[in-house]
Amino acid sequence: MQSSVGARAYQNARLQKKLRKQADAVMSFAIEALGQGRVAEAETLCREILKEVPDHFHATHLLGLRAYECGRLEEAQQLFERAIALDPRSPDAHGNLGAVYFDLQKFQDARASQEKAIALKPNCPITLTNLGNTLLNIGLGEQAIGVHERAIRLRPDYADAFCNRGMAELMIGRPEPAKESFDRALAFQPRHAEALAGKGMVCIELRHYEEAEAALAAGLAIKPGSPRILAQRGRLNFDLYRLEQAAADFDAALAQSPRLELALRGKAQVNLLLGNTTQAIAAVKTLLEDHPRSDYAIVLLGACYANQGDVATALEHLDAALEISPDYADAIARKIFILDYWPEADFAVQQAARKSWWEAIGARLPQRTLPPRQLDPDRRIVVGYVASEFRNHSAAFALLPVLRHHDHSRFEIVCYSCWPLQDEVTERFKPLADVWVEAAQLSDDELADRIQADRIDILIDVSGHTAGNRLGVFARKPAPIQVTGFGHATGTGLQTMDYVLADPIFIPPSARPLLAEKVHDLPCLITIDPIRDVPPSELPMLRNGHVTFGVFNRIYKISDEAIRVWSKVMCEVAGSKIIIKHGLLDDPLLRDGLIARFVAHGVAEDNITCLGSTSRHDHLLAFAKVDISLDPFPQNGGISTWESLYAGVPVVAKLGLGASSRAGGSIVAAVGLDDWVAEDDDGYAAIASRYAAQPAHLARLRAELPARIAASPAGNVERYTREVEAAYRRFWHDHCADASGMEP
Repeated sequence: MQSSVGARAYQNARLQKKLRKQADAVMSFAIEALGQGRVAEAETLCREILKEVPDHFHATHLLGLRAYECGRLEEAQQLFERAIALDPRSPDAHGNLGAVYFDLQKFQDARASQEKAIALKPNCPITLTNLGNTLLNIGLGEQAIGVHERAIRLRPDYADAFCNRGMAELMIGRPEPAKESFDRALAFQPRHAEALAGKGMVCIELRHYEEAEAALAAGLAIKPGSPRILAQRGRLNFDLYRLEQAAADFDAALAQSPRLELALRGKAQVNLLLGNTTQAIAAVKTLLEDHPRSDYAIVLLGACYANQGDVATALEHLDAALEISPDYADAIARKIFILDYWPEADFAVQQAARKSWWEAIGARLPQRTLPPRQLDPDRRIVVGYVASEFRNHSAAFALLPVLRHHDHSRFEIVCYSCWPLQDEVTERFKPLADVWVEAAQLSDDELADRIQADRIDILIDVSGHTAGNRLGVFARKPAPIQVTGFGHATGTGLQTMDYVLADPIFIPPSARPLLAEKVHDLPCLITIDPIRDVPPSELPMLRNGHVTFGVFNRIYKISDEAIRVWSKVMCEVAGSKIIIKHGLLDDPLLRDGLIARFVAHGVAEDNITCLGSTSRHDHLLAFAKVDISLDPFPQNGGISTWESLYAGVPVVAKLGLGASSRAGGSIVAAVGLDDWVAEDDDGYAAIASRYAAQPAHLARLRAELPARIAASPAGNVERYTREVEAAYRRFWHDHCADASGMEP
């Protein structure tokens, strides 16, 4: 006879077998209900099963799927972990747990789960491409592409795998293959919203903006209001400088997904350009709450500090971002730009930053092999200007007179316009070119191809390390001679850049060995067309009874050191006032902050006038209110210095440690006002104070300056252009001499 314990065990086993059989039958009903869309009923049935059979794998797994689909990730994680404990050899449970970990951004855990799933079921395309996405998020882009390709080999029409491969290719800097992958995905599934979004992203990278716009519009037609696609459209509008539309897209994305990284990043970027610094800071701080080591968030916070004039803190943030990502191009570019505003940055520091761009970015780009060309030193030279400044931009005013006076019988002029928007200044440039190329929607490779096809002899970079530059094109060396000048001629650090156009004050002989380029001297680093549409004005102090100083420069050029010296001058010159004018002063935060910096040095608030954005004509008319202009430092004025001089208002300048801090002195000296150029702060203050007490001298200068400028080699634009052309001819002669033994 069986013992009573054995009998009970036997009965329990029979009961469990019966319950499991009943549970399996109920599970069939649950699966049927789920298939027919009766989701709540399916969940209820599964929960009933687990009351009777707590270790029922399929009920546990199905509830995990439902929790995942409803976004209850922690619950889904617990259920899938329980399912795996019940059946450790289920590839589906491991794969689904990996998907949950991925959404929770636990990428290492996701990888482990997905690799277990693949070990149990090696030929599952879905799990393979999910693993590829995980590998991409932990920085293993090449491995990610390989896994996606395994999925594609198993299922050649798998649109998701092509889409995911495209995203991996895009993230590791292979935009052309990425575009092919997205196109393959769309060939199999034309309404694949993610592939359309991916195509939009890659087209933005390639500057194919019209194609990007069409792809993102199609994606939004399939998924109206998708925050991710809206954020990408915002990015497109930002790149096209449609800032109001970009802001609307980012806000729409954030309304649905308040902490979406791309949208927060875009909101910060667009508000920085719109001058809404407070909103930019708020967006960046939200980003940093979720991602405290986000390199781009740290860079954007640095840009916010730079906008407020806190250059030292801005540089600290950029260095912190570069510690995280040493080859982060935007961080390097911003550091180069902001170092021009740091008083302690000398030529060595500035050129080291430019060299870092070359080593991290430029040197990695493949250089072109140029076909042979005619080496006649006296033939007509083909000159190409690559610029984002063929528009209402300060550099445009330095470039216009040169292009207007070029001798087209000796030089063929090709202009590559790289800015997406055009204005009335653009229309002034177009007739000055023999060939005009709209290059804003050409990728760097495509633009290099076009330059090579145009057989450019001398290629001129106008932008330097400023917004819209195409230094990636110059790194590819599509022309035999490459020159930087006119816009930001402080050196590029590119080993493929041959010359920089400057002058002996702007880049003194002692600093020249630090530059990657050979320095060629012009009468002055820049010139501008004579300003004839502003009438002469009387010296304001004669009618006001006090001296009015003026600073008509970007406010982020106004350093604490400059404010300290200017405040000292104002305290010494009794009753003096100051007018500061810049478009960003429309922002109350920046205006109030600037005034507070003067007040802290003892200047009465009533003696400070802030003027915001106006037309250029009104901007020039405002010089009629100024007796003496004060050049900011360490970053000097350029075009603003010329404008002041043409208005008859002399400029006090100081020579600093780097090129950006010597532009004002270069221009002022070029028109014969050497005695207005100081070597140090005390000398600067002394010049301002001394001439503030000489109204008769100031009145004579006010009347004489336009004629002085016209008579100078720097101000006579035709003579200046001949000097530029002589430089080009010399560069070409030297090239022909050097290359004659190498080319037929």
